[in-house]
Amino acid sequence: MIAIIDYGLGNLASVKNAFEVLGKECEITNDITKIRKADRLVLPGVGAFGSGMENLRRLNLIDVLNEEVVKNKKPFLGICLGMQLVCKKGYEDGEFNGLGWIDGDVVGFNIGDGKLLVPHVGWNNVECNVNSLIFRGGNAQQTFYFVHSYYVQVKDKNIVVGWCDYGIPFPAAIQKDNIFAVQFHPEKSQTEGLEILRKFSNI
Repeated sequence: MIAIIDYGLGNLASVKNAFEVLGKECEITNDITKIRKADRLVLPGVGAFGSGMENLRRLNLIDVLNEEVVKNKKPFLGICLGMQLVCKKGYEDGEFNGLGWIDGDVVGFNIGDGKLLVPHVGWNNVECNVNSLIFRGGNAQQTFYFVHSYYVQVKDKNIVVGWCDYGIPFPAAIQKDNIFAVQFHPEKSQTEGLEILRKFSNI
């Protein structure tokens, strides 16, 4: 069973619908017992970094996520804000500590020429590492749907399995052991997005 973590931010229903299209058993929940029993965890999210961490803290979800993902090595997928929250620090309207599973910071786009709008909204190409479990068997370049004003800067570039360019190159997908995270929305990215969710479900 896939537990889709409900912490009050994000388009949880569309993520659930996408997994159900694939025939995967899933549930939207913030019940700690159900999270512990789940085979895989998904942390979606749309919103501010600080609010995301505050909601996880208020719902007492940080300890169980650390236990299941870091200690027990349960497959985890972060989507959009969920990707950002796995980093050490976020700098959206202040400085906030993240979950700290990835050595990286979340910073805002600083595109000075005015040709590209922020937030970055719409379809964009991603250069994919087809050796990654979530891209294996797919094309080296795929197209996904993005909605974000902040992006992840990671210390270890080797964990980046997908790169996108929006004025600057930024990590669109990362993989570190059992931790997978994508800046785009696979649930809104049609066939190639569903393939990401299918491959994650089969890990």
